[in-house]
Amino acid sequence: MARNKDQSPPRFRGPIGHCSAEELRAALTWPPPGTGRLSTRLAGSLRELIRGGGLPSGTGLPPSRSVAAALRVSRGVVVTAYDQLITEGFLDARQGAGTWVGTAIETPPGPPPSAPAPVARPGLPDLGDFPRSRWLAAYRHALSSMGSADLGYGDPRGHSGLRTELAGHLRRTRSAVAEADGILIINGVAEGLALLADVLLDSGRATVAVEDPASPGARDLLARRGLEVVGIPVDEAGMDVARIKSPERLGAIFLTPAHQYPTGVVLSPERRRALIELARRHDLVLIEDDYDGSFRFDREPVGCLQGLASDVTVLLGSVSKTLAPALRLGWLIGPRALQERLVERRVITNLAGQTVDQLALAHLLRSGTYDKHVRQMRRTYHARRRELIVELANKAPNVVVCGDSSGLHLLAEVPSPAHERVVLSVLRADGFAVQGLAECRLGGVSGRTSGLVIGFASLKSAALTRLADLVGQVCSGTGPVADF
Repeated sequence: MARNKDQSPPRFRGPIGHCSAEELRAALTWPPPGTGRLSTRLAGSLRELIRGGGLPSGTGLPPSRSVAAALRVSRGVVVTAYDQLITEGFLDARQGAGTWVGTAIETPPGPPPSAPAPVARPGLPDLGDFPRSRWLAAYRHALSSMGSADLGYGDPRGHSGLRTELAGHLRRTRSAVAEADGILIINGVAEGLALLADVLLDSGRATVAVEDPASPGARDLLARRGLEVVGIPVDEAGMDVARIKSPERLGAIFLTPAHQYPTGVVLSPERRRALIELARRHDLVLIEDDYDGSFRFDREPVGCLQGLASDVTVLLGSVSKTLAPALRLGWLIGPRALQERLVERRVITNLAGQTVDQLALAHLLRSGTYDKHVRQMRRTYHARRRELIVELANKAPNVVVCGDSSGLHLLAEVPSPAHERVVLSVLRADGFAVQGLAECRLGGVSGRTSGLVIGFASLKSAALTRLADLVGQVCSGTGPVADF
């Protein structure tokens, strides 16, 4: 019977402590995994138990005959395993004194406690709702069904099985122009942006326009890759295309049209058409980050820009918002000539992605499990967004919630830059990883409005109430902001 891996192994007190055969059997992974001689596998299980601190230095082990009876194996299997570990120095033995864990073995300290997940961090899903059992089942299915050839380096574009499933999924849910041969699997949107920046630099198109305000992470990544970044103001209709000056200088325009970060607005149909016309006239690349586009609450999600203009648009997406950022699974779809250059560039740094993970995601898509999870989380996030809005209205009535009814974050406008600075300090001191609107502006300066970018996806009711209380204390207090 295998030990439950979610439970810590028993620790026995050395150097004078002893464990019984029954205690040892409970602590071991038994039967031991793998193939080969049973004595070798038993030695491996004992070795890992010692290394992991389950058997501290000096702990006395039960006689081989008792262990053999407890494990239901021959005594010779246990004697051979003990002898192997004595030879390696993991065990000591003396005639008439028994066998014990070697005193030279350093028992490692227990694992450090996991750092708490950031609370209210914009763009982060509820990691506690990650479908662990479904992902594990999909991973096992991938391992059991993949062929030997799949264990090689593979196609640099990604496994064809995932590209095929993604093509159908993106056509159906995002109205994208998508074919399996035109999809590049990437390790998240960040890798896609880095590849695009490198290709733009290689072509001599080193200036990119971005929304202002925008995601500091994406904007800074483009700048660190060597591109000149210029900001284009955002209003209630999205990026103000008319404010793009000297478009002939640009190589690309980066934007989040389905749910703008951080304002939450949607790019209007008129602006979409104007942007596409501008891109075609000046041979620009529109880089569309389909940022949390799957989470529209009041109606069906807005289709992606790439579906209107696949000839000039690169679509970037990932499962970082729908599943978890740790999976590092994303996709990129661009015009064919550009796509070929991106693949060539990708091979220089990364021959291929994680095939098993890709096949696991393909299985989730094919089985409908992925869509089911997204629907469940859409209901959860919608409820949390509504609750946060009600709490803010009650506790901080002079705070205005902006943006569309979608996504994993909302923008709450506060009365002044001073209020923004103080409430950020108060919230962060209480453990909330809220972002200030000024941090999202090019140059990090305050603009016409001040606000808080609040990620609500992981906030339960108590946390929502606490956050609103703190915002209200600062923004609706009777004293001056300086009193805080």
